[in-house]
Amino acid sequence: MMDQKIINLYDSYTHSQISRKDFMKKLAILTGSTALALTILPSLESNYASAATVKDDEVHSEEITFPGAEGQMQGLFAMPKGNKKKLGTVVVIHENRGLTPHIKDVTKRVALAGFVALGVDALSPIGGTPEDENKGREMIGKLDAEKNLQNYLKALDFLRAHPLGNGKTGVVGFCWGGAMANKLAVADPLLNAAVAYYGSQAKAEDVPKIKASLLLHYGGLDERINAGIPAYEDALKANEIDYQLYVYEGVNHAFNNDTAPTRYNEAAAKLAWKRTIDLFKKKLV
Repeated sequence: MMDQKIINLYDSYTHSQISRKDFMKKLAILTGSTALALTILPSLESNYASAATVKDDEVHSEEITFPGAEGQMQGLFAMPKGNKKKLGTVVVIHENRGLTPHIKDVTKRVALAGFVALGVDALSPIGGTPEDENKGREMIGKLDAEKNLQNYLKALDFLRAHPLGNGKTGVVGFCWGGAMANKLAVADPLLNAAVAYYGSQAKAEDVPKIKASLLLHYGGLDERINAGIPAYEDALKANEIDYQLYVYEGVNHAFNNDTAPTRYNEAAAKLAWKRTIDLFKKKLV
């Protein structure tokens, strides 16, 4: 089992502006040598060769563009194979590396569960998601926060107007996307359901604006994100918001990402996913 200090260091690196050079120096100190650090590194980083869990013939998917706040946005559109009826719709919000192969697969998983899904590439305004996830992480920090929020609101508008949508919308986001799911719950009074995986919480003073049903997933070992739970939950209760909150004990931030072997937890991921789809079936069908 990977030393938790190493996992925490990698988590800190991927959520800050620390340089890769400084990260490797710290990793070498924890492991005892640069050679060992280089050996361990591949198990920390995502292995997108294993990203696809949904087969191409199981759903219909295609790369599309849709109108954003100031130009065309890119994304992956997916729906059940052969579908001709109106379905609930879901915007899938990626982690802080962009629309990676893993998040594209998650978008297809949503479609396989019976929904029209759109995985938005938030990096569209600055060139789109690069193959190098570390470059994607750097690019995320260059996005204009308000314009980025507006782009996601435009994605929800796009799905509400889609001929195969039933007008009901949900969002599911992971890490950076989990925080965005909370922001969209505040910003969009028409949103029916928002699922946030280990995402930063909305401000307590903004909670009264939430109309959507919330589902909040957290990893028990994720001290950085979990520090914001008490204030958020107090505000949700005080404002009588419909929410469910689960802390999966003994698992890390990014426990749903099955391309990151040191942090992925199969049992927690499957349980959280079942709860996610159950909420969508309840609120979007």
